[in-house]
Amino acid sequence: MNTSVVNNARMLWASLRMLLVLTVVTGIVYPLVVTGIGQLAFNDKANGSMVKVDGKEVGSSLIGQSWNLPGTDKPDPKWFQGRPSNSGYDPLTTGSSQLGASDPTLVKNIEAAKKQVAEFNGVPESEVPKDAVTGSASAIDPDISKEYAEIQVKRVAEANGLTAAQVEKLVKDHTQGRTLGFLDQPRVNVLELNIALKELAKN
Repeated sequence: MNTSVVNNARMLWASLRMLLVLTVVTGIVYPLVVTGIGQLAFNDKANGSMVKVDGKEVGSSLIGQSWNLPGTDKPDPKWFQGRPSNSGYDPLTTGSSQLGASDPTLVKNIEAAKKQVAEFNGVPESEVPKDAVTGSASAIDPDISKEYAEIQVKRVAEANGLTAAQVEKLVKDHTQGRTLGFLDQPRVNVLELNIALKELAKN
């Protein structure tokens, strides 16, 4: 038999064996090991960080959601509101508006949003923080800044029959510090804050 044919056959057989081994290792063994570690060590995060109230899932602490009046696109005054969402908080169509910082449309939208947020919360436009009028890159950011939460305190307290001091304490208790002490900014998870607010309003 021709030597080159034999060599080619050997190389082909070696390649097929390598393909089979790598398929088993990277396609079966590795995913199973990583999944197992995730389920054992990080069960909550591995399963989407779902939040339950009275045994019922009400959302994920990783995904923002709408807090509008039922059946409308108007924000419900009794809830803390999250960042604006270009996707309508649809996790299947995430993404920013793709408008540049100097785009006239973006500037106009931000100015209109700032006026709306200020009127809704009864504060001067100068007190409206950036995250209250700009969406995140994902459009489903679950957190807001401490400053945005604080300008909503008075409105939320009045809508729920609570004192401003009660709601301020709620915001303080749910404010997370910087990651590792120096990354990001202090933030508040809107879903967790509103769940705590609902419990407080019931008492």
